Amino acid sequence: MKQIDKKQAELKELAQKGRISRRDFMAKAAAMGVTVAAATTLWSDNVKAAPKRGGKARIGSAHGNTTDTLDPGTFNNGGIIHQGFGMRNHLTEVNNDGSLIPELCEKWEASDDATEWTFTLRKGVEFHNGKTLDTNDIIASMNHHRGKDSKSAAKPLLAPVKELKADGPNKVVFKLSGGSADFPFVVSDYHLAIMPADKEGKVDWQSGIGTGAYAVQKFEPGVRSTFKRHPNYFKAGRGHFDEVEFLTITDVVARTNALTTGEIDMMSRCDLKTVHLLKRRKGINVEEVTGTLHYTIPMHTDVAPFDNNDVRMALKYALDREVLLKTILRGHGVVGNDHPISTANRFHNGDLPQRKYDLDKAKFHLKKSGLSSISVDLSAADAAFVGAVDAAVLYKEHAAKAGININVVREPSDGYWSNVWLKKPWCMVYWGGRPIEDMMFSQSLAEGADWNESHFSHKRFNELLVAARAELNEAKRRAMYYEMQEIVNMEGGTVVPLFANYVFASSDKITHDKKMAGNWDMDGDKAIERWWFK
Repeated sequence: MKQIDKKQAELKELAQKGRISRRDFMAKAAAMGVTVAAATTLWSDNVKAAPKRGGKARIGSAHGNTTDTLDPGTFNNGGIIHQGFGMRNHLTEVNNDGSLIPELCEKWEASDDATEWTFTLRKGVEFHNGKTLDTNDIIASMNHHRGKDSKSAAKPLLAPVKELKADGPNKVVFKLSGGSADFPFVVSDYHLAIMPADKEGKVDWQSGIGTGAYAVQKFEPGVRSTFKRHPNYFKAGRGHFDEVEFLTITDVVARTNALTTGEIDMMSRCDLKTVHLLKRRKGINVEEVTGTLHYTIPMHTDVAPFDNNDVRMALKYALDREVLLKTILRGHGVVGNDHPISTANRFHNGDLPQRKYDLDKAKFHLKKSGLSSISVDLSAADAAFVGAVDAAVLYKEHAAKAGININVVREPSDGYWSNVWLKKPWCMVYWGGRPIEDMMFSQSLAEGADWNESHFSHKRFNELLVAARAELNEAKRRAMYYEMQEIVNMEGGTVVPLFANYVFASSDKITHDKKMAGNWDMDGDKAIERWWFK
């Protein structure tokens, strides 16, 4: 019976993807014992649900910088990430239901101790320039981030890789310095896109050539990019638009107006103050997904006064997170607890007491640091997230009652990610989060990581990071990740006030699968691949 159900599901999928004629569908259904009437209904329902190909999709993104490049190692905002997913593919992919599935590989296998991972590549995958994907492309693309002089943000993710080699014409083997139970998740990271290799084993990132659903036609970073559908895209049922125009519109009012007037077909990051009004607009669909998105306020822990943990604790207690949840997110999220692991993650420490606004504790820690009052600058722009400047102003008001003077520095939105983040000692930031704890910790808190935004350095934390990555016993891994969250909560240099839902909108002419990914904005930043016109 299970085998019949499986075959019927496969038949439905063929119909949905337009890969079988009605005549063949009816014949196969009859062979399974399905009546003519039932088969007719199945065919009708599934063909109606089938994605339609065609049209030009115009997307308005809240993020994008004039300093963006097509080098995936430099990607640092949602706008360029979304474009990157459209141009290129990865060995694995976080599906729209949150599961990990093969993308450029057919399957993966691990040694018993998870120190060796073998990926078998799909055959016949074609780059935009007609080149056929092979093992050299995988190796060169990974080595692009591993070099001694590499500045890629993915460098710490691949640091455990001690050897990378081909095993025959269609297998790639990663040998690690220690076990990594979730390594297939690592290679799904948006930085680790696969690009064509040249004869010297280097990659061509400048052209934007990939195996993705769309080939770049024009790239104006932080302004406008245009794409055309790759005619030989290997994924059935994906990449439906003929053309895509990607516009960076950082101002939320301008972005909303563009959608309501029909200048764009979809937009990221709705204005939560007015989203209830947008929902009433005829012809507009507003949607919301819970995931790992969180807002951070990192302090450089090697710069005074943030090098004193009591100052950091005072600042953590001096913020009313509940007020931010109500005013900035309008309830579209939950309060954070000064670590980056969300309730959507597998090893979220729900036992850790929730930090609350407490002026007495803020004053206590400030006094313990040897100070009776303090004055600090906090950089902010709505490029960080919609409402970031308002959140900073509210923080200023909350902290003033504890003798903490916060000077809100309003930074330009353009260039915020290249000129402010990682440069200024205290600023407003957003993180899309990561599907596994190891990726989140390795990129944002590991000592020496390029994106260690607080310059956090903690011996025990770094020991646990390596140990947890290799631990195959789930109970032991959980205990390690729980302890790491506690360390960051008590000694880290980052205030994490909120976990936000992704709230985005589109014309009602746009549709998609019922399930949408929550690992990034707009269906895992894959709307241009996964969505279509009705």
